[in-house]
Amino acid sequence: MTNQSAGNVAILGGGCFWCLEAVYLEARGVTKVESGYMGGHEDHPSYEQVCAGTTGHAEVVRLEFDPAVVSYHDLLEVFFTIHDPTTLNRQGNDVGTQYRSVIYYTTPEQERVAHQVIAEMANVWDAPIVTELAAAETWHRAEDYHQDYFRQHPLQGYCAFVVAPKVAKFRNTFANRLK
Repeated sequence: MTNQSAGNVAILGGGCFWCLEAVYLEARGVTKVESGYMGGHEDHPSYEQVCAGTTGHAEVVRLEFDPAVVSYHDLLEVFFTIHDPTTLNRQGNDVGTQYRSVIYYTTPEQERVAHQVIAEMANVWDAPIVTELAAAETWHRAEDYHQDYFRQHPLQGYCAFVVAPKVAKFRNTFANRLK
């Protein structure tokens, strides 16, 4: 961890990390966003290994946030709005355990809040929420070219057709939470 306390760090996986990163970079109170990997058995996983689905890692974002500006509850509310937490090991055409919906909590309080938000969101979705809850494990920062990917490549096909609509949904749904 950096100098942020564990309670001010959120680690979330909801499909491709480019989608979550692009949204949270625009969220008020989020001070840092990094794409990476968590939850697997390889010591230094590469993007290619994670994409192959052999390491057990999920693509995740690691957020540092100011709890005086945005709560962990609010970050999770955004999370459950911008991805589909009802599909096991997939988001759209991205299929595999590396794209699972997962919350890695860093404190018992985060675990409690995650359970609370899942219960609240159960009424929003037509199917059961399958989001995994697990204690945070070793964080592996993704390769540099994955960081801030959407801002650097907005016209790349995946960004234009998958990431951009999620960013637009965030902007429309949570206009009051934009930086």
